[in-house]
Amino acid sequence: MPSTFGTTLRVTIFGQSHSAAIGCVMEGLPSGLKVDSAALARFMARRAPGQGDWSTPRKEADELRFLSGLNPDGVTCGAPLALEIANADTRPGDYADFLTIPRPGHADLTAWAKWHGNQDPRGGGHFSGRLTAPLCAAGAIALQVLEKRGVTIAAHLLSVADIDDVPFSAPAGSTDPVGSLDAQIEGLKDRWGQGLPTIDEVAGRHMLAAIAAARREGDSVGGVIECVACGFPAGIGSPMFDGMESLIAHIVFGIPAVKGIEFGLGFGAARLRGSQDNDPYRMVGGRVCPTTNNAGGILGGITTGLPLLFRMAVKPTPSIAKTQESVDLANMRDVMLTVRGRHDPCIAPRAVPVAEAAAALATLDAWLSFPPDDMAPRGDASHSDDPVR
Repeated sequence: MPSTFGTTLRVTIFGQSHSAAIGCVMEGLPSGLKVDSAALARFMARRAPGQGDWSTPRKEADELRFLSGLNPDGVTCGAPLALEIANADTRPGDYADFLTIPRPGHADLTAWAKWHGNQDPRGGGHFSGRLTAPLCAAGAIALQVLEKRGVTIAAHLLSVADIDDVPFSAPAGSTDPVGSLDAQIEGLKDRWGQGLPTIDEVAGRHMLAAIAAARREGDSVGGVIECVACGFPAGIGSPMFDGMESLIAHIVFGIPAVKGIEFGLGFGAARLRGSQDNDPYRMVGGRVCPTTNNAGGILGGITTGLPLLFRMAVKPTPSIAKTQESVDLANMRDVMLTVRGRHDPCIAPRAVPVAEAAAALATLDAWLSFPPDDMAPRGDASHSDDPVR
């Protein structure tokens, strides 16, 4: 069962929700990167459980233990980078009642069909959202590489249930769509750790109320996350199957609970005419510049030079306290199931940094594999003549 992403920058995720540890192996990282451990810890803290009433009470320190890939000074050495994160606060007894009873909305039944009862069902096993911790660790390291090239990646909760935040946007007709994002991105960074990750603080408070209401009723809610990546030059990517949209979608759908993705105007473009959807061009400072960014920074699978923009849909947490219908696979009988344990009434807030991590890994891999003026994969970036660092 491969759990590996990437062409040049390859990331493999290992572990289960209740195994001794989880972790990842990164191959193809450029050598010579000084890993900022403090920035890495801050990024991991944004995803960590136990942040409030809207999060699972499970407590995990999520401290990273590097096994290889760094020299004694914390600099990448070109070898595969391996790290692990201990699972300390596990309660496998919470899952004893439904080892043979698939939980609706989870991958229990499909895992049973594939591995015939040999899978680890505790906490969802390898399908668990717990596995986004090593994904975040890998993405945070990739983000440090990208930041040295002037790239900024940020995400926020665009919606929770039927509560909407202000979207990332640019003034109509703007010839500098990046400029209008600066204040929004800086505002999000300034408020990290203070409530939900929203641009509009009032919307965040309404979202908290919606999550609390669902929890009181033994239920859950979903949300939409919007992510933007600024600072990429034009020309990164490839047509068709290795296009930038394909690479981002590939890793985003590896995030548990994600059920949809769209770029730029996305499905909204289907309701427009071409004259409304097209991004016109204008000469600005001797450069060709789109005046709008309906395409989300990507045309033909290749970056346009404008911000990359995508939104991903996160379904309601399937573990809920309400009694639901299921079956007992041990005797093939209908049963009623009530899921106990510690679960997020809305997983979307903790998935915001996961979206940023996924975007960082996909875009860095694309930059290393399909840079401007080169449509063939370059291979291992650790041996490149022009590493991205």
